[in-house]
Amino acid sequence: MAPWVDAKLFFCILFITYSCTVILAQLPMDCCLQAKNQTVEKFVVANYRRQSNGEGCNVDATILVTRRKVNLCVPADEPWVHEVVKHVKWLRAYCKRHNYKGKRCFGVDPE
Repeated sequence: MAPWVDAKLFFCILFITYSCTVILAQLPMDCCLQAKNQTVEKFVVANYRRQSNGEGCNVDATILVTRRKVNLCVPADEPWVHEVVKHVKWLRAYCKRHNYKGKRCFGVDPE
């Protein structure tokens, strides 16, 4: 093969690899497709994270993670969700003070 063919082949492979990397980097890892407005008892929830519309996901939601590691998608703007999030923040602080030991800290991941 001529040297210019080798160079073209190399740059084509490099471009394809770069394109695939950029495309895969923009895909969200875990998105809620819909949020169900069904109340969840706060003692069941051990963690949460927010999902915003426009950051790779189509729905504004709060993902509540139960003590058994089940993800529940709920609307972000509901008053009961704010109460659950407030409780989870308190629970994290409590468990951090107690070194994540005890029945109350079951399922709470260290920060």
